[in-house]
Amino acid sequence: MNKKVEDIVKLIRTEDIRMIDFKMIDINGQFRHVTIPAKDFGEEIMQRGVGFDASNYGYAVVEKSDMVFIPDLDTAWIDPFCSVKTLSMSGDVMIIDTPANRPLPQYPRNIVKAAAAYMRGTGIADEMLILPEFEFYLFNDVGWSVGANAVAARVDAGQSYWNSYDEGKGVVVPKQKAYHIAKPYDVSYECRSEMCLLAEEAGIKIKYHHPEVGASGQFEIEPMLGEMTKMADATMAIKYIIKNTALKHGFSATLMPKPVYGEAGSGMHVHMLLLKDGKPVFADDGGYAHLSETAHWFMGGLLKHIASLAAITNPSTNSFKRLIPGYEAPVTVGYAMSNRSAVIRIPAYAKQPEERRFELRNPDATCNPYFCYAAILMAGLDGVKNKIDPHKNGWGPYDVNLYHLSDREKKKLKSLPTSLDAALNALEADHDYLTAGGVFPETLITDFIRQKRAECLEINSVPHPAEFEKYYNS
Repeated sequence: MNKKVEDIVKLIRTEDIRMIDFKMIDINGQFRHVTIPAKDFGEEIMQRGVGFDASNYGYAVVEKSDMVFIPDLDTAWIDPFCSVKTLSMSGDVMIIDTPANRPLPQYPRNIVKAAAAYMRGTGIADEMLILPEFEFYLFNDVGWSVGANAVAARVDAGQSYWNSYDEGKGVVVPKQKAYHIAKPYDVSYECRSEMCLLAEEAGIKIKYHHPEVGASGQFEIEPMLGEMTKMADATMAIKYIIKNTALKHGFSATLMPKPVYGEAGSGMHVHMLLLKDGKPVFADDGGYAHLSETAHWFMGGLLKHIASLAAITNPSTNSFKRLIPGYEAPVTVGYAMSNRSAVIRIPAYAKQPEERRFELRNPDATCNPYFCYAAILMAGLDGVKNKIDPHKNGWGPYDVNLYHLSDREKKKLKSLPTSLDAALNALEADHDYLTAGGVFPETLITDFIRQKRAECLEINSVPHPAEFEKYYNS
């Protein structure tokens, strides 16, 4: 699009924009923001940027924390959740230097750009297209307490099976039976339709939305395939839209991987394909599932590094409460056609050469999307460079339901890490594929591991209500 300053100035004038909101991303993939009056926007902002203290964002040390934010004008969209008319922009973070500022290597958006540049430098491809699926829950009520005398959490969804007596209208959904369920049981249809329309207004093309398996308010929104950096921006925007639209309609939205015990967890499956000179790299009618040798090597890289990759794609202790058998979540390191029990699934419906792709099923939305997508690309490229054949390594194809194998057969399979601690151990031992070409700075990986280990220690030290049930009367 390549918008210019004058294009933004014209938009400010014609739309009567009063404020401009600059949205930045911290190490955990959360929005932070700084707002200026719209009348102060001009060429100087693009040259000098907006200064801020980056030490609070998790990726800069205090003594070198002064950074500047430079907006990307192509990301501008009118924020529908501000009563004061506000233009929102994402952008990049720069280190203040002479004679010119330079990109902060640890900044998430800079990393995903570096990964794309590294891909082009290999000659393997010049563009990566991805499609994340956004699964989430909408609750009517939610609350929690973590204190010395109370450790508890509760959620409620009016249509859930647990309200079959209290609600009194009979509009309830049986446990794990909500997939594509229609009105009157689909009580948040208008809310989700508004989410999708707002995403379209923000320039994000939406494929569809629908109820998911979880009967206690689980749903999915799926966008169309998009270029990796743009889709990382879109991921932040979609999460922002989901949460704010939900509040507007009286719901609370969460993309937490496992908010409800005994119900399906919420993932963020990532579909991917590569293009070179506009042509699909992954398509080959002679290969398994019509995928090329390069596609298989790419899958091989993902599967080789999946344990360390999980620390970035599933960076919460709650992530691993979702990655258990029985809820359509992947647990086995392998690939297959139309098989949701394997980490990599090849969709059978992607029949056209330009659609040939596969999805990585373990990621969830607690990840920093910029780190997640960049790490996926780097793992896949490592597979292509080293010609890692997933079949020769014993990772499939698994054309059987892996949940239903005998215990003897299951022991032959390699599984995902079962905890964030285990994934962090794997990342500490295996991250050369991330630092290749200087894409992920070693200092960022060290800081990330340190912060996540502290998070694990904090959460693991809190008594769990289930422990009272199990051990109180021991």
